[in-house]
Amino acid sequence: MAARVLGCAACHGAHGEGTDNDYFPRLAGKPAGYLYNQLIAFRDGRRQYPPMNYLLAYLPDAYLKQIAGYFAGQRPPFPGPAVPTVDAATLAHGKSLATGGEQSRGVPACASCHGAALTGMEPSIPGLLGLHADYLSAQLGAFRYGTRHAASPDCMHEIATRLSDRDITAIAAWLASQPAPANTTPAPAGTLKLPLACGSVPD
Repeated sequence: MAARVLGCAACHGAHGEGTDNDYFPRLAGKPAGYLYNQLIAFRDGRRQYPPMNYLLAYLPDAYLKQIAGYFAGQRPPFPGPAVPTVDAATLAHGKSLATGGEQSRGVPACASCHGAALTGMEPSIPGLLGLHADYLSAQLGAFRYGTRHAASPDCMHEIATRLSDRDITAIAAWLASQPAPANTTPAPAGTLKLPLACGSVPD
C-alpha cells in the first residue's frame, strides 16, 4: 500500500505527516472513517479541489477504504507548534472557544467533539493538532459558506455559521500553536456525547 499512495506523498508527505504548504494537511493518525468520508467527498464532488477530484474520480469504495486505513495507521512525529502571529488577546479568545465554547451563541467547544486532547474520536471525528492555522481557518470558512459539506445534518456548517471572522482566526491560531500530547491516538468511539447531531458520526 505504501507504494500505491506515493501519489499522495508530494502534498501530504510520505507517511501523511503533512508538508510546509499551509493547505496540505496532515493525514496520519486520523480516524479511518473520517479519512474515508473525505476521500468519498472529493471523489463525488462534495469537496472541491481539482487535483483531488481528478485523482479520485474513478477509484472504488474498497480502494478508498484501504487508503484511509493506511494513513490512519501511520504515526510519524508531529511538527512543533506554530509561533502565533496574532496578539495575546486573540490567542486567549481562541483558547476560550476551543476549550469552553460560548453557550450564549450556541457555539460548543471544539473539545466537546474533537476530544479534550483534540486528537479526535473514532470512527469519524478528526484530530485538530498538527495543522496550519491558514488551513484550519480555510476549512472553518468553507463550512460556514457551504463550499465544504458534510453528511446531513451538517453540524460543522451549523457551528461555523455562528462564528465571526475574529472567532475563526482566533481558534485557528490557538489550535496551530498547541503541541501534540504524548498520546495522539483518537478517543474510542462513544467516549464523548456530542452537543448536536452530526450526520457523519454514526449513532
